[in-house]
Amino acid sequence: MNAVEPRRRLLLVGGGGGLVGRAVLAEFAPSWRIRSLHRSPTAEESGREVEWIRADVATYSDWAQALADVDLVLNVAWYRFGPRRRFAPLTDGLLRLVEAARKADVPRFLHLSVPPATPAIETSLPYMVYKRKVDRALEKSGLSYTIVRPTMLFGRRDKLLTVMMRTIARYHLFPMFGDGQYHISPIAVADLARILHLQARSEDDRTITAGGPTRWKYRELTDEMFRRLGLRPRYVHFSPQGAYRLARFLQTFGSSLLYAYEVEWLLADLLGLPPYEGLDRPLRPVEPFLSAEARRLRGERAALSGYF
Repeated sequence: MNAVEPRRRLLLVGGGGGLVGRAVLAEFAPSWRIRSLHRSPTAEESGREVEWIRADVATYSDWAQALADVDLVLNVAWYRFGPRRRFAPLTDGLLRLVEAARKADVPRFLHLSVPPATPAIETSLPYMVYKRKVDRALEKSGLSYTIVRPTMLFGRRDKLLTVMMRTIARYHLFPMFGDGQYHISPIAVADLARILHLQARSEDDRTITAGGPTRWKYRELTDEMFRRLGLRPRYVHFSPQGAYRLARFLQTFGSSLLYAYEVEWLLADLLGLPPYEGLDRPLRPVEPFLSAEARRLRGERAALSGYF
């Protein structure tokens, strides 16, 4: 008689349509079945063993059905910016998910959060106040959990380093806030997915932070971006107060390029987290990513030049 193959474990991902969701799909798909709940399908999901549920985490109500046979819940849903009226419904949806997972006795729950920030951000910014509400609810739920708090993520089509590289390539200069001596430790989104996969196998309840392999001074990293693009570093300098006012101006007019709280967080020198330890392979350095982005941007410029 043929041996019965063991049932592949089932992962429910909430909000898996973005940068982290794509990396999670690539990391988990070889060994897990995936049920992904988000608003729009992605090209990466086609051709894989993915059950897609068209829904918004903020308004979805049938969590009991979505959690059927689930071995692991992973929430990555959150917004980058918005008022209370935007974050409150998403928070309510996530609290319903946590409670439904508790009732369903889901074996493990992973939640993507953010590093500690300044007291002003922690206590007054809707982005953070509601995020911490979800963090605390999970901690008190009785579920087996890990909350992962990564610093700046990088990966193809990210909203930070890729945008910074594109800005430098286009204008041959870049804004510099203050003296640039504060720190960041970018971590590859693929490594974040590996961390989540590792934590899926853990039984400990914990909150962990995750930085990349190198703790850069901000000015040194932006200099490196110029160098990879074959350009001499050129900056438009802003005082900390001027940088904050610039970001406030941009967000007032609907720009998503930069938000004031991100400037405050950066200048407070709280984003240079230590490297995560415990993976079976070293964390990816950011330099090869910068080189790849530089080649891609130079290729785009060459293509446009030939077209015109």
